[in-house]
Parts: sequence; C-alpha cells; structure tokens
Amino acid sequence: MPPTLVSFAGLYRSQACNGGSCGTGYPPDTVGDVGPNNYVEAVNTSIGVFSKTGTLQAAVTFDALWNGVSSPCAGINQGDPTVVYDPIGDRWIVSDFGFVDFTTPPFYECIAVSQTSDPTGFYWLYSIQGDDLAHPYFPDYPKMGVWPDGIYYTANMFDSTEVFQGVRIYALKRTTLEAGGTVTPVIHDLTSSYSSLLPANLRGPQPPSGGPAYFVSNDPSLFKWEVFSFDVDFTTPANSVWNGPTKVGQSSYSAASADVPEPSPGNTLDPLGDRLMMQAQYRNIGGTESIWVSHTVGAAPYKVQWAQIDVTGGTVQTSPVQQQIYGSGGLYRWMPSLAVDKFGDMGLGFSTSSSTVAPGLRYAGRLAGDPLNQLNQSEAVLYQGAGVQTGTCGRTCHRWGDYSAMSVDPVDDCTFWYVGEVYDTNGLNWQTHIGSFRFPACGASPVPVAFSDTGFAPTTLTAPQGSIIRWTNQGPSTSGVEDATTLDLFTSSSIATSESYEFTYIGAGTYTVNDQLAHAMTISVPLKISPRSGGTRTTFSVTWSSLAPPAGASFTVQIKRPGTIKWRSWQTANIGTHANFKPDAGIGTYQFRAKMVNASGSSAYSPTKKVKIT
Repeated sequence: MPPTLVSFAGLYRSQACNGGSCGTGYPPDTVGDVGPNNYVEAVNTSIGVFSKTGTLQAAVTFDALWNGVSSPCAGINQGDPTVVYDPIGDRWIVSDFGFVDFTTPPFYECIAVSQTSDPTGFYWLYSIQGDDLAHPYFPDYPKMGVWPDGIYYTANMFDSTEVFQGVRIYALKRTTLEAGGTVTPVIHDLTSSYSSLLPANLRGPQPPSGGPAYFVSNDPSLFKWEVFSFDVDFTTPANSVWNGPTKVGQSSYSAASADVPEPSPGNTLDPLGDRLMMQAQYRNIGGTESIWVSHTVGAAPYKVQWAQIDVTGGTVQTSPVQQQIYGSGGLYRWMPSLAVDKFGDMGLGFSTSSSTVAPGLRYAGRLAGDPLNQLNQSEAVLYQGAGVQTGTCGRTCHRWGDYSAMSVDPVDDCTFWYVGEVYDTNGLNWQTHIGSFRFPACGASPVPVAFSDTGFAPTTLTAPQGSIIRWTNQGPSTSGVEDATTLDLFTSSSIATSESYEFTYIGAGTYTVNDQLAHAMTISVPLKISPRSGGTRTTFSVTWSSLAPPAGASFTVQIKRPGTIKWRSWQTANIGTHANFKPDAGIGTYQFRAKMVNASGSSAYSPTKKVKIT
C-alpha cells in the first residue's frame, strides 16, 4: 500500500466548537466526505470543515447551525450524523436526527444543504419528519447516498419499546433539495425481515439515464447480499416502483457477536457485526456497473468481508464478481468502509485492536488488475492510537464507531480519504483522525514547477484536467503565486524560500499565472474526447472539466467542423462537465476547444483536440 499523503487530527470530544463542545455522547459516530477543496467531518453532534492539508476552517454544533430557525431541529439534534458530497450538483449535505426523546414522536431528520460549493457558507435547512401516524416509529441509524435524481436515505424503525419494526426508505428530489425548494419525500417501507439497508452512493461517471437507485442489505442466516432497486417518480409518487431483493451469494461466516478486546485497562468494544458498514459504493467503469460492500465477520479475531456486485444495465448478477474475508494474525479488524477509484482500484479502511495493541486505523487495497478476491496491495497504518476507551457512560462504554468513512476525491477521482475513531490517552475523550492515500497508477502526483526571482521553470505547461500543480519557491525572496486571469481562481499567501503551494485545474482553458515579482507562466488544460476516432454513427464524449465549475463560472465550448475555417459555438454557459456529440457534417476532422468563463472575463481557449471521422 502507498503511504499516506496527508494525515491530521479530526474533531475530538472535548474540543470547542461554535455552539459548545464538539463532542457529545459515546461513540462519536465518525463520518466524513471529501470535495474539491475541503474535507467535511461530522461527529455526535458537530460538523468540522478542514482544508485538504488539515487546517480546521470551521467547526459548529448541529444545534448552533439550526439556532434561530423555526424548525423542530432547532436545539434538539441528537446524533447519528451523515455527510455526503454531491459531485453532480457540487453541494454538501450533512444531517443528523432531531427529537425530544426516544419514545415521543415526531422524529426528524435534520438535513442541511450547502447553498454553494463552499461548505463554510450558508445552508438550506430542512426538517424531514421520519415517522407518521401509521408508523409512529423512531428512524434510527440513518444512512444517505447520492444518486442523479435524488438524495436517498434509509433508517431502521423502532417502536417505543425498542422493538424493531422494519426499514424505511426516503427519496428526496436532488435538484429541488439543493435549490432550497419545498421537498416532500417519497417513502417506501420494508418489513422487519430486512434491516440496515444501505443506499448506493455514486462516485465518478453516472449510471445510464433513467436507471433506478440501488440499495443493499445483508442476510446473515442465508449468507446472501440483498439488492433492491427503487425507480422513483417524483411527479407522481404512486407510480414509483420498488423491486427486490435479488439474493447474491456470499461466503459463509460465523457472526462477530462478542466484543473486541483492548489492552488493559480498556473496555471491550462493540463490533457491530450485525450490519453492512457504510458505504455501498456505486461505480460505472467503462459501462460495467458495480456496487461494493463490506462488513465485519467472525470468528475471533474478527475480519472484514467485502464484495463487488455486478448491476450492469439494471440486471443484478446473483454471484458476486469477487469477494473475500480479509484479515490475518491476532489483530481484530472491524468497522470497515471502502471506496473505489476511477480505475477500479479499491481502498478499504478499518479499525484494529487486540488485547496487546491499542485501537488504531489501517487501510488495505487492491488494484483493478490484481487477481480477483484478494487485497494484494498489503496493509498500511493510517494512525496508531496510544490510548484505550475506559470508564462508564451510564453503563460501561462498549460502543465504538458506529461507523467510519472511506471516500474518493472528486478532483482526481483516485485519492482516497479515510476517517475513524482513535484514543490518544486512556479515558472517554475520544479523538478522530483523517488521512489520504493514492495508488501510483492514479498518475495525479503534483506537477512540479519552480519559481524564483528569475521567473518560472517551466514558463509554459500542459496540465490534464484535475491536475495538481505544485509551485515551489526557490527564492531567495519571499513570494507567492496567483491567478492572472480575470477568473479569480486562487491567490496564494506569500511563500518563503523552499515552501510550496498547490492548486488543482479542473476545467479546460489556458490560464496565466503570476508570481508576486511580476513573472508570468502559462498553463494549458486541454479537454478530453473519447473515443479519438470513429464513424458517422459513433457517439463521442467531450469532457471539458473534471468537476462542476466554481460558483458563478461556466464553460464555453466551440467546434470547427470539416471543410470549415471558422469556430462555431457548441456549448455556451454550460455548468456541466461533458456532453455527447455525434458527427453532423459527414466524414473528416472535427476540432473542439473550451474555456472557463465568469461575469468578469474568461481564460483563453484550451489546446485544440481533434476527432477523425472515417
């Protein structure tokens, strides 16, 4: 496994947040996700926004976020947080549940949606009632996923005597939610034969248009993954169609039921072996659609079972593409979370502990080309805790987690980010830790550029979309780097000799960069076309950005058709990332170029990309 790229402390229980202590209760229910410029973490019952180098930019309790709002969620946020970044809408969605007490409905899911791509800015606030008169049940353990048409979440429903009543599925129209509109959930209920259903969470290329959302649960008695689909009609909810489950075979295992040991004087820890762990990762790679899942299995020392399930074209295959029960030696591995990058490489994070090794965080993985059913890339330590959980919280504190979170950076679609719980000292002041890593095949290592009093080296650079440019000041003067276009993409602070600054170019265009000594360099970011040649019936995908543009910006894309000498507009004021093109002027060479635009101006056009039609 590759080493960590960054590794830094996340939120901790006794930390001060805007609104009070960052941490309440045990465990923290650590969760997080990564976006273009930030990592957003949530714990019981606060949210932290970090830069990608670990600087805490904002920290606020859920109660403070909702303070002053006329909503049932104002002041009664109780935990079980979720965080998802929506790469389609370039928005952040964070939530927890709100209620007076466990036995007294109504119960609410308190959902906050960023109004822009900036997670430190303003949020739309929604109070979604989770129960109703016919189902006066508490919606516990909510889990959320992003899909093109909606934000979907699920909950385990319990009555006032804590008897499990089944699973409820909620569908919220994504575009309405992210625009601050009025949202009414489309709801489906399952019986108590199913539990802890996870919604599939999208990363990377979208599924075929009109495809249903997917959900996965686990049947520990039959040793089956259970895959459902939900085709929601937000206009006429009664026309929505729920299908499943399709039972997918899995290797048999014994249940992880007894607690995980810690070194003395630590309490034993709950493995939560009865449920799938977030997330159910959806990936569409070259038209092959898969859902990846993981959970904890026994016997001691516990291991992680993971699997890849093929759902291409809406057909769920009843045998997994691959699966494995992973773990060896005397170390317990539990509380897993996995994600998959754009190449099909998989990263798996998990907690570790034993009677002699304090709880820590590790990660393992596999490359897409590795032999099936194996994590061939070994295992690495993200963070080794130095303390154990001790003491009581009404009763002996055994809970750990209740989950961790692995996700993939939308900028390069292959840097993995992981967050989980640790202790640095014995007691009940839990901590969390965040780190990232990237397989070498990703090819997204920063492109090095030097600058000094004599200028840039090189002075011109071609950088693929999503590339990270690292400027290193070779001095001797203190200086910095700034965007010299009218787009105002970035301005670095002054950089001392030998210090560096990084920035990611997501969109096609040609950008001018200055240092503070008035030297200039040019960075050209080309668009991408796939395939590069074809016939008159071929459909081409033209991609001009690896991510939605910054707020207020859009893209202009031009085309030059065969036999013409003038560029013509093809896409204008487009805030998407790509579009399909079919040759409309017969055989010959078609040329495309793109630029980023905002109200003040634009970049220059990108280098030209050509497609030959024969």
